[in-house]
Amino acid sequence: MTTKAYAAFNAVDPLGAHTIERRTLNAKDVFIKIDYCGVCHSDLHTAKSDWGPANYPAVPGHEIVGRVEAVGSEVSKFKVGDIVGVGCMVESCQHCHSCDEGLEQYCENGFTGTYNSKNSKYGGITYGGYSENIVVEEEFVLNVPTNLPLENVAPLLCAGITTWSPLRHWNVKKGDKVGVVGLGGLGHMGVKFAKAMGAHVVMITTSEAKGADAMKLGADEVLISKDADQMKQHAYSFDFLLNTIPVAHDVNPYLLLLKLDKTMCMVGAIEPFPIHGGVLINKRRNIAGSLIGGIKETQEMLDFCGEHGIVSEVEVINMHEINEAYVRMQKSDVKYRFVIDMKTL
Repeated sequence: MTTKAYAAFNAVDPLGAHTIERRTLNAKDVFIKIDYCGVCHSDLHTAKSDWGPANYPAVPGHEIVGRVEAVGSEVSKFKVGDIVGVGCMVESCQHCHSCDEGLEQYCENGFTGTYNSKNSKYGGITYGGYSENIVVEEEFVLNVPTNLPLENVAPLLCAGITTWSPLRHWNVKKGDKVGVVGLGGLGHMGVKFAKAMGAHVVMITTSEAKGADAMKLGADEVLISKDADQMKQHAYSFDFLLNTIPVAHDVNPYLLLLKLDKTMCMVGAIEPFPIHGGVLINKRRNIAGSLIGGIKETQEMLDFCGEHGIVSEVEVINMHEINEAYVRMQKSDVKYRFVIDMKTL
């Protein structure tokens, strides 16, 4: 079926209007009319081919919230009218060890991304949420709590699950001292989740202004990382660090904040960075990474958000403002996530 969309046509020119084809519903497919789509840094990197040549025309968007308009003959989990979400994946092999464990994001045969991925089952390239609608297999569709504003829910499908998954995996609990390094789309969700889990939350930032913002979001303390005295006062005191800084940086000062046997998890930077072996060896510290979350875990996150009233802080934009939003994202000029109102497409 023919669908209106917005696409990047090359790495240089602005995104613009485009028309794509969505597949006809198969037995297990859900047809979703998109109401809102969040704007992720991954969208920008893909549009600009920062992570290798994109498959142009590329239609970004993997923070999708909308309503079910039709279902295939064998769909059992959803019905017309349901409010649903789609995150970063639309397919995986469903038979490897990772998929069997509900960890589709680590599919040993490679998951199919919501956009700019080769679709091994249906052919062609996947197109994301900068569009009127999307067709997704029911196993990769999520129920959205009806008590939350949909525009604020959209970023939970990426920024939310990216921070929720490591906090859950490393068993953050009441009374733990948790540091969230960096305040942006990811960091602001890390603060909210860790606080709701009962942790003592410390925002670790170079910016006093961001520290003040973090306190409004629920942080208990602020640690200015460029202040050597403050860093020394907090040394060996953290149970967990969630590092959301999106670019390469010196991680060693942060590692010194950890207690014996504790972990810092990276969810932002994907570039190489040096690690001092002595910093790890001295306190048997760990540095780890985490990639989004599986479908079961993402549903648990959404349910938790519904129970606790947790949503992302967003700025809603019209579709034609996306190129300006990309420029502003590069300047970190958003608190904390852009969301497109797809009625404006």
